[in-house]
Amino acid sequence: MRFVDETIIQVVAGRGGNGVASFRRERFIPKGGPDGGDGGRGGSIYAVADRNINTLVDFRYARIHRAPNGENGRGRDQYGASGDDITLRMPVGTSIYDFDTNELLFDLTEDGQQITLAEGGAGGLGNLHFKSSTNRTPRQFTEGKAGEQRKLRLELKLLADVGLLGLPNAGKSTLINKVSNARPRIADYPFTTLQPHLGVVRTSPAHSFVLADLPGLILGAADGVGLGHQFLRHLSRTHLLLHMVDVSNFDDSIDPVAQSVQDIRDIEQELRNYNPKLYEKPRWLVLNKIDMVDDPKQLQDDICAALDWQAPVFGISALTGQGTEQLMFTIQQWLKKQQPDHDEPAQGPSADDPRFDPKRQNIDNETQN
Repeated sequence: MRFVDETIIQVVAGRGGNGVASFRRERFIPKGGPDGGDGGRGGSIYAVADRNINTLVDFRYARIHRAPNGENGRGRDQYGASGDDITLRMPVGTSIYDFDTNELLFDLTEDGQQITLAEGGAGGLGNLHFKSSTNRTPRQFTEGKAGEQRKLRLELKLLADVGLLGLPNAGKSTLINKVSNARPRIADYPFTTLQPHLGVVRTSPAHSFVLADLPGLILGAADGVGLGHQFLRHLSRTHLLLHMVDVSNFDDSIDPVAQSVQDIRDIEQELRNYNPKLYEKPRWLVLNKIDMVDDPKQLQDDICAALDWQAPVFGISALTGQGTEQLMFTIQQWLKKQQPDHDEPAQGPSADDPRFDPKRQNIDNETQN
């Protein structure tokens, strides 16, 4: 299934039915009086957040959504039927903007949340409502009102606790594959990941958090270069960013510390250019492929000193799993401190306990099949 995280739709609510001017005419009943009924209400269009939907692809091919009109009123006090309402099911995390003004109208952040996109028009009044002691044969009636029409831009921002960012081939997909049952594509060429993936990292049977794997960033990503800029918006809802750096992909003529520092600063600049608030989010440094470095501790110290890095830093090997358990448990504990309503820190085996098996304990909630 193709991942679609932005599209444009038009919603047209139904028009209300017209009222009718009618008079009761039956044998042996003189001057029966007015009996015109009201028109029915036009159908409305609603949106409901559904956690079982992961993409906006359905709205890429169905752009116009029209609700039925209400029926006109009839004689003998018969009211017209209302038009059926339409409910559009959207992924949790969908933001709905007015296309013309770019104003944020709604934000679907909870499963089952329902909002009104376009209200159906009210039905007109029949002449039954206009009778009085001085107007016994009213011929007045009103027409139904038009329903609301809107052109909307839908933008999906994935709901994840932790987001992975870094250059292509930094090991993001390998990490999420290791600590959860998410199965993104993994290969030895850039831009292997073409769409976001969500993995549920379960640190114990009762405690978990959601990890998001996004396509790699390159210089100019904030201006549309590469693929990462299309998905930077998904990091805006995360609580923590893991900045992954490949510390092994260097030849003898390149200083690994200088190259790592430059890679980190390049990504930081792209975050600033895209959204300063995204740059200010809590961000931890994750040095990947330390199993291929002679002295990982010294390399880590040199990189942190060159950057004057104050946030936490971790050395891991996403391929072998070295250091990943400790990283996941530390994230779980940090989330608990930042979010009192988040899952409790795991009480299972420690990160150093050989009995801990992330493959066995973790489950997955991928965005794609």
